[in-house]
Amino acid sequence: MKPGLKPLLVTVVLSALSIQAWAELVVVVNAKSSTNNLTQEQVSQVFLGNSTAFKPVDQADGSPIRNEFYKKVADKEPSQVKAIWSKLVFTGKGKPPKEYPSGADVKKAIEADPTAIGYIDKGDVDGSVKVVLSVP
Repeated sequence: MKPGLKPLLVTVVLSALSIQAWAELVVVVNAKSSTNNLTQEQVSQVFLGNSTAFKPVDQADGSPIRNEFYKKVADKEPSQVKAIWSKLVFTGKGKPPKEYPSGADVKKAIEADPTAIGYIDKGDVDGSVKVVLSVP
C-alpha cells in the first residue's frame, strides 16, 4: 500500500463509523394511531414489558440499531434486556417483542397492526408510520 493511502483509508473508515453513530433513531407507531407523542420513559416501559399500552416490535438481536435503542431509551445493555425478558417469560408475565430483520420489516409489521410500536432509523420514516419519539 502506498504511504499516502493508509491515512486516507483510516479517515474513510472513521468517517463511515461516525455517520452510523450519528444516525437518529425514532420510535414509530401505525400512521392511523391516535397517539402523537410518547416520553422516553413510556417507550422504555413498553419495550421492557412493564406496559401493555402497545405491542413492541424489535429489530434483530445483536443489531447495532437495537443495541443503540436500548442503551439510549432504557439505559440497558443487551444482556440486561435479555435477562429482564427471560424473567418475565419464566414467570409467565410476558412475551418478548417479535424480532424483525430490518427497519423495512418493522414498518410493515407496524402498518399491519395498529397497536404495534417499533423503532427505526429516521431516514426510513414514510407515510406508513408516525413518529412519536425522536432519540438523538
